[in-house]
Amino acid sequence: MDAAAGPPRSSAGPTVALDGRGAERGTRTLIDGARAAAADGIRLRVFGDPAELSALDGTDGVEVVPAAGEITNDDEPVASVRSSPEASVVMAAGDVAGGSSEAMVSAGPTGATMTAALFALRRSQGVRRPALALQLAVPGREGPPTVMLDVGANSEARPGDLVQFAYMGAAFSEAVLGVRSPRVALLSIGVEAGKGTPALIEAHATLAAADGLAFSGNVEGRDLLAGVADVIVTDGFTGNVVLKTIEGTARAVASAVSGAARSNPIAAAGGLLLRPALGGLHRELDPDTTGGAILLGLRGVTVVAHGSSGPDGIANAIRLASRSVEQRAVERTAALLERSGATRSGLRSTPESQVGSEST
Repeated sequence: MDAAAGPPRSSAGPTVALDGRGAERGTRTLIDGARAAAADGIRLRVFGDPAELSALDGTDGVEVVPAAGEITNDDEPVASVRSSPEASVVMAAGDVAGGSSEAMVSAGPTGATMTAALFALRRSQGVRRPALALQLAVPGREGPPTVMLDVGANSEARPGDLVQFAYMGAAFSEAVLGVRSPRVALLSIGVEAGKGTPALIEAHATLAAADGLAFSGNVEGRDLLAGVADVIVTDGFTGNVVLKTIEGTARAVASAVSGAARSNPIAAAGGLLLRPALGGLHRELDPDTTGGAILLGLRGVTVVAHGSSGPDGIANAIRLASRSVEQRAVERTAALLERSGATRSGLRSTPESQVGSEST
């Protein structure tokens, strides 16, 4: 398969391979989410137990494909993917690689999903490490969300990885979210160019000198939901901690507001008046609204849905996968990396980065 090319397309629109196992809230959640996405005209091939998925029988545009195996959170991802060709997530990834589907979605274990996708779809030419990119809703802000990556694919990142993440995030923001000339920033402990780890400082120097990228420097953790950047870049360890902190804080604040609103009759009356506004804020912060994270840097589209997703989250993850295919996110990302010299070979010749100097 050509580096910049995704799987073959048909004129009828994208087909999405859905892992029919692994959702924390059960098979019913997957069924309801699949039905909602199919009602939008998205075609689905759902891999799992036909008996458990029988409620999908007769659903327009949905085909259930038997998959006998499952990889759980207790299984080691690499060994399990290699030894379990019958597992639903492995079959879904293979379906995309074989051209029967054009994107995959899984709410199963993140490690297994990323491993299956990497083995089947392979990295885009010139990409050293794929990255998980998540859309962060900015409360009260109109327009597209902020994209943060990496949120869990790589616990560590070299300077050149961070540079590639910046270009991949910018390409996704522009192609799928419609942001013109996305503002890109590095997550650090200070806005000054010399603040942060050696990898961050080196990546900052490379990005500051880069052409074709709207690099705005460093941002701090308090800026994540302030809308000061369209793309925020970090390593997967930091990104995952930040993501779960935001999710936990949102739940704690929602619980505190709810408790305060029930504390006395006057507060309860005020709570009733605020309910419409608070409901909108809850929807903005709900992980189901974005559906999941997309694994950028592969030759096909993979979306990792939240394990705790409800039906809306599953449906939105499928919609994100379909939209990414329609907007040619894979091809446009590869083209931007090549054009900007941010492929491994291009970065190897850049003094600020040593991404190409070590074997993988």
